[in-house]
Amino acid sequence: MNRELFFPTPIYIKDVGTPELNQRLEQNILNWMNQDKGIQRTNVNGWHSESNMADRPEYRELVDLLFKMQFEIYQEEHLDSEPFLGNMWANVNPKGGFNRTHIHPNSLWSGVYYVKTPPNCGHLKLEDPRSIALMTRPRMKPGPQPGRLWREVHYEPVAGRLIMFPSWLNHCVDPNQSDDIRISVSFNFMQKCYVV
Repeated sequence: MNRELFFPTPIYIKDVGTPELNQRLEQNILNWMNQDKGIQRTNVNGWHSESNMADRPEYRELVDLLFKMQFEIYQEEHLDSEPFLGNMWANVNPKGGFNRTHIHPNSLWSGVYYVKTPPNCGHLKLEDPRSIALMTRPRMKPGPQPGRLWREVHYEPVAGRLIMFPSWLNHCVDPNQSDDIRISVSFNFMQKCYVV
């Protein structure tokens, strides 16, 4: 018997940050939060900055890290042209803060970089994009299932970690159950189009 697996959903994970970078990012983001009320999107009980974070010079080092990983993904995914950063913003979730399930329209790759991640501060949850597969849920044998059968995957946030995934993938952030704040940076990459 042969088994062929098609229609995979790639999720890329890489540890790129340093404690020193995260300390600077934390201070800059908290200073920004204290000067700006932020905006409301999918965030509940948390702060969401304006989406022009990539234009601010204090975040240039992080922007460079995002581009470096995005170029690696372009190689892996056999993508032509080149990426550009559409928008980027900071999230600060205190205890009880979370982000509702959503996608990022009009983008190609989205992701998150973790700045501050106390224990129990809320997993990133990514859902199976095959909505038709949700019509049935067969009984499974006891014990661990192979990842290809999962209907959702949870990632524990780790400071300095960068996760990128297709922008059409439904995702959310579980509530922060710690007594400290959780700080992350989210972003969207798009693809340059060339007219011939």
